[in-house]
Amino acid sequence: MDLKTASKEIKNNNPAAIYVCYGNEKYRIREFIDFATSQLIEPEHKDFALAQYDLAETPLETVIEEAEEIPFMVPRKVMIVRDSSVLTAGKDTKIEHRIDSLLRYMEHPAEYSIIIFWVQGEKLDERKKIVKALKSSSACILPFQPMGADELLQWLIRHAKKLECECSTTAAEALVQSAGTGLGILAAEMDKLCLHAGKGGVITVEDVQHLVARSTEQNVFALVEQIAAVRLEQALTIFYDLLKQREEPIKIAALIARQFRIMLQVKELAGQNYSQQQMASQLSLHPYVVKLAGEQARKFDSQKLRSILAHLGRLDYQMKTGAIDKVLGLEMFLLRLGA
Repeated sequence: MDLKTASKEIKNNNPAAIYVCYGNEKYRIREFIDFATSQLIEPEHKDFALAQYDLAETPLETVIEEAEEIPFMVPRKVMIVRDSSVLTAGKDTKIEHRIDSLLRYMEHPAEYSIIIFWVQGEKLDERKKIVKALKSSSACILPFQPMGADELLQWLIRHAKKLECECSTTAAEALVQSAGTGLGILAAEMDKLCLHAGKGGVITVEDVQHLVARSTEQNVFALVEQIAAVRLEQALTIFYDLLKQREEPIKIAALIARQFRIMLQVKELAGQNYSQQQMASQLSLHPYVVKLAGEQARKFDSQKLRSILAHLGRLDYQMKTGAIDKVLGLEMFLLRLGA
């Protein structure tokens, strides 16, 4: 079952007995859990119907006993269970868990209890008996992996609509380029933009540029973008702004090298017919980062990218050994690259 179907079933008051949420998109997991609890529990029942556990502190059998116990004064209860070792390859805690208690419960789950496992890990440990049993049962397994580039932009547009604002695709792209791909930060920035625009307002690219501060990483990305477009004056302006913010030149050089390295890796993988999602998985990057790096990489051939990385490697050594002034060294690099 996918996330869309699971959400629809919950909305229709037909939830699964057990949900297993895992992946590195913690914001979306939290969003799903909040949605599920708001749909399944009446606000006035929350004190008696919602329970939270952490398997680092509570034995699994205690959670199962609570699930089997008839709820007090409420028709249904939801149990949110954080786990970092039972369903993953994480280190075992000091607490011993009786896994058989969950295996038995899965055969006849209580109609009045819903267990939501929030797995603190990127993936489940497929070797474990309990994971295999959950996957072959009626439990709802939901992976929360990074969204694709287009999906991320649509998520931002939907988030703006929830706040009764309108956001175009170009404004959403500008926001990602300024704030990065972290959903928590993006949501907070979108809240700020919608507050500025007001209900029924429209968020523009100019609003994003004026109200959203770029991180160092995003500034470096913009700097490389200006270099790729042969806009040396704008690239130097961003560089000098970074220096005014007291960013260390060695760090700036390292981030520039990282961006060119990603561009080379994406270019080579694209040449092997890897999809955007496959490249993101292979390089442990967000798909949107891969998309933008691919667009930048088209402006360079592979040999040129290798040459730039070799130059940056020599520059890094010279800067760290004092063979060249750090600021001057970076300026010369940017001027040569722009030329």
